[in-house]
Amino acid sequence: MMSLIQNTIDYSHVVYKYLLDAGLSDNLAKYLNMFALLISLLVVVFLADYILRKILVKTFNQFASVSKSNFDDLLVANKVPRNIAHIIPFLIALEFIPSVLIDFDHFETFVEKSLQVFAIVLTLWIIRSLLNTLKSYFKTLSNLKDKPVDSYIQVFMIFAWFGGFMSAIAIITGIPFIKFVTGLGAISAVIILVFKDTIMGFVASIQVSINDMVRIGDWITFEKYGADGDVIEINLATVKVQNFDKTITTIPTYALISDSFKNWRGMVTSEGRRIKRALNIKLDSVAYLSKEQVDSLKKIEIISDYLTTREQDINTYNTNKNVDKSLLLNGRNLTNIGVFRKYVQTYIENHSAINKDMTIMVRQLAPTTQGMPIEIYAFSNDKRWANYEYIMSDIFDHIIAATPYFNLEIFELPSNSGFKA
Repeated sequence: MMSLIQNTIDYSHVVYKYLLDAGLSDNLAKYLNMFALLISLLVVVFLADYILRKILVKTFNQFASVSKSNFDDLLVANKVPRNIAHIIPFLIALEFIPSVLIDFDHFETFVEKSLQVFAIVLTLWIIRSLLNTLKSYFKTLSNLKDKPVDSYIQVFMIFAWFGGFMSAIAIITGIPFIKFVTGLGAISAVIILVFKDTIMGFVASIQVSINDMVRIGDWITFEKYGADGDVIEINLATVKVQNFDKTITTIPTYALISDSFKNWRGMVTSEGRRIKRALNIKLDSVAYLSKEQVDSLKKIEIISDYLTTREQDINTYNTNKNVDKSLLLNGRNLTNIGVFRKYVQTYIENHSAINKDMTIMVRQLAPTTQGMPIEIYAFSNDKRWANYEYIMSDIFDHIIAATPYFNLEIFELPSNSGFKA
């Protein structure tokens, strides 16, 4: 053991002895010896780092090119081999720095602590690279790509950075790590206050994930924050929504559990998209139908059989009751709005773009100051926005154009042309 120490000391003073023999002072010779050894060590470290980095990166690239999995490609993309390559040069520096600074104990302590802090930083770099790789890889898995993986990765990184920071402070101050962490209890309230949003976001992201409230790709509407579009990212603190005008709205994660919002996922995963729209019919256009008007409406094919059957039933009832039909109000009668509702119902039921297995209903709502609402309630087969709007427009184009055939008028506020003499 003594011989090994002696050999190390001799090796560390090779330049020193040469400079003393050259006539330099003892102090100057020690400094020049240290600089010479330090430069030599730096050259070795940088060469080792360069060579190892090239070898590791090339090896990983070759392996990734023949591998069927994309995990190794992601390792290379996130610089995991490059960061791992720094370990051997660091160990070389840590091993030989005492020999370089053998005559400068005060420098040696400072440099060794600096290297230990750098070791913590290097470890965090490697952890971050691995976590980023896992994040990218999990997003390629079908059962995980819609989960808030970013939130959990961020939580791990926060704990890693916090532990690294505490370790670095413990090394610099010389306080044992356990005692240092124990002493943090006194300032825990301050830490909680500083990281309040992070803690709230972490808890919220867990609740959002466990309760399956929001997934990446969901269409949500959050009026409070002006969001109406697809969720593109769920982080620890924020949720990013790309609105349909391509703007981005950022929502605090904890707002998803503290406020009310609408998630359209149920509509997307269902068998159809709901159509719920009404036409307002002018009340003074609603009337009973005469025999001649009924005969005229029988020319409309899809309600011809209905009118024939309905007319027979009404006539039978009125005959059995000896109803005086000199006044149209007496007995049972068909109305233009009733026949119109039946026409729209039959038209919707026969429409090729409407899902026949879901609710189809044409109903009359309570009269308002703007007329009598006739509401269509049905579901389109196609849930894509553009196609859905086209289907709904096509239906109402037809119905609006069909209204005059039933002697009905659609209510609208008078325009300037309505006041012309």
